Amino acid sequence: MSRSSVSSLVAFIFVGLLSQACSGTSAAPAPPPPQSVGVVNVMPERVTLSDEWVATLDGNVNAQIRPQVSGYLIRRDYQEGAAVRKGQVLFEIDERPFAAVLAQARANRAEAQAQLGKAQRDLARDKPIAEARAIPQSQLDNDQQAVLAAEAAVQSADAAVQSAELNVGFTKVTSLIDGVAAIATAQIGDLVTPSTLLTTVSQIDPIKVYFPISEQQYLRMTASGRGQVLGSRSPLTLTLADDTVYPRTGTMTAVDREIDPKTGTIRISGLFPNPAHTLRPGQYGRVRAETRAIDGALLVPQRAVTEIQGTYQLRVVGSDDTAHVRRVTVGERVGSRWIITDGLQSGDSVIVEGASIRDGERVAPTAAE
Repeated sequence: MSRSSVSSLVAFIFVGLLSQACSGTSAAPAPPPPQSVGVVNVMPERVTLSDEWVATLDGNVNAQIRPQVSGYLIRRDYQEGAAVRKGQVLFEIDERPFAAVLAQARANRAEAQAQLGKAQRDLARDKPIAEARAIPQSQLDNDQQAVLAAEAAVQSADAAVQSAELNVGFTKVTSLIDGVAAIATAQIGDLVTPSTLLTTVSQIDPIKVYFPISEQQYLRMTASGRGQVLGSRSPLTLTLADDTVYPRTGTMTAVDREIDPKTGTIRISGLFPNPAHTLRPGQYGRVRAETRAIDGALLVPQRAVTEIQGTYQLRVVGSDDTAHVRRVTVGERVGSRWIITDGLQSGDSVIVEGASIRDGERVAPTAAE
């Protein structure tokens, strides 16, 4: 190959390499489009906050049924666990000993009345004779005193008859209130006395609940130091042991007179309607009530807040559509949202949807639910 041919070949290869190098050079890649994120605009609003306490249910009125006389129990006249009326006979005690005492008392009264009649006749007979000075004045005085003594004896006999009649009536043990009667604690044939508990009758419609609140909660609920609990006007909701919510709401009715120094709590009572008698004394539940309100609260969905080593932060979209990480202070939870007490301003757009957004990254915000 001649020198000129070699030179031409080298030039051809150089030109080809140069053209390949030029064709491999391209413009810088375009930046990726901003990532779409869902945001909510935070605006101040008024929210009410609730507190929850452990509650114990009890009868609105609980009457302990005890006999007023001693004797042998011969009959139970009510169905255990059923509703009873005031004055309904629940138990019967053998009345024969008391009936005998009543008969004796009536006989004594009849004797006293006979003695009174004799004394009155003697006085009526002797009075004109004494006025005629046919008998001594002392005889008339004795007749008058005999009448007074006979009258007193009749009054005493009347009282004895009344007492005996009461004892006979007390052999029928009745309910003191309308309510539900418990299972009997005394059995037929037992010798009962006034200290014997036969059963208990509880008024359970409405039914009462007791729950303790802390001193701090009490102070928050107190209006201007007058002792009036503001929450007493707020309805109570009751959650039962199986986590079901009782369908009827209750009301606060009373605040105890003192704070327990051992626990730092004060007892509150409330009433719940219970027409179906589904709630019974001794049950436990959780009572919730609205206790205070906050004006101008800033709330964000809980999913927008991230906790890192005890601090809380969220991401906010600025006016230039750039994401910025903010450290915030959180308050109480309201449903699925969180009150932000510091680090957020009214009108801020908070990111709630959009993963892996870095600080300073441009985003395309859209309204989130």
